[in-house]
Amino acid sequence: RKWYTAREYFRRLVDGFPQSAHRENAKLGIGDTYVGENSIESNILAINEFREFLTFFPVSRRADYAQYKIGLAYTRQMLSPQRDQTATKDAIRELELFLQRYPDSPLRSEVATLERTSRDRLSQSEYEIGAFYARFNVCPGAVDRFRGVLVSDPAFTQRDAVYFQMAECMVKMGAVAEALPWYERLIVEFEKSRRSRGLASMS
Repeated sequence: RKWYTAREYFRRLVDGFPQSAHRENAKLGIGDTYVGENSIESNILAINEFREFLTFFPVSRRADYAQYKIGLAYTRQMLSPQRDQTATKDAIRELELFLQRYPDSPLRSEVATLERTSRDRLSQSEYEIGAFYARFNVCPGAVDRFRGVLVSDPAFTQRDAVYFQMAECMVKMGAVAEALPWYERLIVEFEKSRRSRGLASMS
């Protein structure tokens, strides 16, 4: 974990021994030392190193590892749902690229988990904007946000909240008939949700 010292040795190998069989791993090692430091600046530098690796060694057997680390470095820059989601979008883009390019990689399961986490963060951000609108009875705007979440991310893990808020907005707008299917989806898909239990107790 002496990241700077390790990086200097890796860089010496990369720059001084262009024919070395260890050059690819050393280039990855440089990126890994930046990931290990895990600061805003070091994660940006890590992304640059792994991108360079993919440029210099595009058919390397470890290309999947480099692409995975790019996605990981972006996920470490993600902000809370209430803040700017640029890094989240970047993470999703890079993780999706991994899943497209390396379907047989042993890292696929871990990348899929990171991709789901990233998508949940982005969808949660959109949901919270909709919930804010709903709180102040700006229901048409809230409904647009909720629909957008369900269209762009149908596997969002917090769909129960979206269904409930959608139904509540429909009721506020006087569209009770349109609200019922959303309540039904909530009960069917999320039987153990606290919102479902609340509806069950009311019925």
